[in-house]
Amino acid sequence: MRPTLFIDANWHSPYAMSAFVALVEKQVPFEVTLVDLETMAHFEPSYPSRTRRVPCLVDDGFVLAESSAIAEYLEERFPPQKHPALFPTELHARAVAREVMAWVRSDLLPLREERPTTTVFGPRATAPLSERAEAARRRLVDGASQLVRDGQTTLFAQWCLADVDLALMLQRLHRSGDALPPALARYAEANWARPSVARWLAHRPPA
Repeated sequence: MRPTLFIDANWHSPYAMSAFVALVEKQVPFEVTLVDLETMAHFEPSYPSRTRRVPCLVDDGFVLAESSAIAEYLEERFPPQKHPALFPTELHARAVAREVMAWVRSDLLPLREERPTTTVFGPRATAPLSERAEAARRRLVDGASQLVRDGQTTLFAQWCLADVDLALMLQRLHRSGDALPPALARYAEANWARPSVARWLAHRPPA
């Protein structure tokens, strides 16, 4: 049976996007089931996730939520020897990729609040960043600039899932016209044009 990925019906969740891209990059055929979060469908008894969150992966009866856990599972379930890799093979690079993925999920909250993914996938934000969000923007730019040099389109020699996660965080700024160094803007746009990301964008309903 094909794995099934449960995602939000609006296709706005950055975490659902990460899991979706991971499956596409692994070249694993899968099904998508849309969950209407506005009607609290994720709290219905039929929804399989223990955490009641999206994304949720069901693979041959095995149920797993949380996008980072799903990515790690897919890397082992469909190993790089037979499927494209989601993480770098070199130890330090792989650790940094996981660091980046954890960072954009757990930090920079003011930026995520004032530049939600609705402003990435839909109408752009018009209000200026607050002082708290501006401080988060500076930290994001500083951290990302240490990893992405001019001309880079991937964090490491080969693409990894952390590239899409970081690019999405940068698009929160870029799409709304907030200050972003050209090297980071080019990096974000290059990852936005990746076929797996384009497939996510193509599936989204109109804004």
